[in-house]
Amino acid sequence: MTKSVPVGVSARHIHLSQEHVEALFGPGYQLTEFKPLSQPGQYAANETVAVKGAKGSFPKVRILGPARKATQLEISRTDAFAIGVNAPVRESGNIAGSAGITIIGPAGEVTIEEGVIVAARHIHFHTSDAANWGIQDQQLLKVRVGGERGVVFENVVARVHETFALDMHIDTDEANAAGVKNGDTAEVIG
Repeated sequence: MTKSVPVGVSARHIHLSQEHVEALFGPGYQLTEFKPLSQPGQYAANETVAVKGAKGSFPKVRILGPARKATQLEISRTDAFAIGVNAPVRESGNIAGSAGITIIGPAGEVTIEEGVIVAARHIHFHTSDAANWGIQDQQLLKVRVGGERGVVFENVVARVHETFALDMHIDTDEANAAGVKNGDTAEVIG
């Protein structure tokens, strides 16, 4: 059985806590949806913020909603070099001891001491897809993408949950190196 999975290329983005949404956009502010993402209930917001590191900044970083428990900036390794932060490769939500950043919005700014990561490559599996393929949550997988610059990605984290939709997420550095774009497919090979 071929185990094909759609690929989503994850550009730099930020998740904000509600406290930080209000600090950056004003008291009581709620994010507004620009477009839905591949994961149910997740969306790219209309709102953007600037982020500033030790050596540089990005003036317009898309916020992904809804608001989360903790603020987290996800960037590529190239982005980390550009703004001068030492962002570790981590799973989303694992921000302890990671780099900090200053976030600037239209109503204020916030400096976080940790929360900047390079997201570990991963595949979201609905529980039924994982069961059909014999895959366990947190299992490390090998995934092949074809094409002119085809590669095998190792250490792809399986993230299994009943609310997830099947989708592999890699960052822009990984996608560019492999010649992959949104909507391409990959094959789980091990």
